[in-house]
Amino acid sequence: MPAARAELAPAKVNLTLGVLGRRPDGYHDIESLVVFAALGDTLTFRRGRELSLVVRGPTASASGELADNLVFKAARQLSDRVEGLKLGQFVLSKRLPVAAGLGGGSADAAAALRLLARANRLTLDDPRVMAAARATGADVPVCLHPRPRLMRGIGDVLSDPLALPRLPAVLVNPGVAVPTKDVFAALRLGQAKSSDSQASAAQWEGGNIALLLQTLSDERNDLEAPAIALRPVIVDVLDELRALAGCRLARMSGSGATCFGLFDSNRAATTAARSLRAKHPQWWVRATALG
Repeated sequence: MPAARAELAPAKVNLTLGVLGRRPDGYHDIESLVVFAALGDTLTFRRGRELSLVVRGPTASASGELADNLVFKAARQLSDRVEGLKLGQFVLSKRLPVAAGLGGGSADAAAALRLLARANRLTLDDPRVMAAARATGADVPVCLHPRPRLMRGIGDVLSDPLALPRLPAVLVNPGVAVPTKDVFAALRLGQAKSSDSQASAAQWEGGNIALLLQTLSDERNDLEAPAIALRPVIVDVLDELRALAGCRLARMSGSGATCFGLFDSNRAATTAARSLRAKHPQWWVRATALG
């Protein structure tokens, strides 16, 4: 049997998220500064005769029906585009909370595409791989090459990778799921906003952690308010993060309910996570680095 290959599916964190307006097709145009955590789910792949998937891990029971898993969808989308694609068995170890604003399913799907591309000697720049990513889900393209980027459109318009400093962080989820469609349904849009993507991308480049934190403080997550209306516990999470020693900025990621706190050092983030975990043992709390 061929050896199994493993791939990290890192959590996606939206440091900023602006909703620019609603499109005629019902989707929303966004602009978001996206980074990735040094933690996530793990996906392994072993070539075989048929496509199959096993889901394990601490959050596996909340990950939904196996047939609806985005790993399956990504593999089928690529198989439709690449004749004779070699498939096999995936084993997914779910560690990230589900429907949590961390792009877990999209990250899993992107990891599946990376594994299949490697097994079939395809490059990630192959247009068929990117086409499969887009067809699988709006967040899958940005997760395919997990590096800091500015994401626009419905998630399909990506900047070049951005040179950002690594950000020590604490991620917290209070154990509640917030479906993205419900958050967007609760969103009340005012006048449509506009954005110059080149200028926006340029403002994040260079500098150190202090400068990046200052720039981030002038931004926001437009989905935070509607998510809080659905899950008021998000306010408690943000208050707890802001009260931690050394926390420079706290905000919700994506459509929630996971929130992040940014710190000056890894030691400060680790100490803060330990303190918060002791106070709220029922919450999912992790110290990590974002970049």
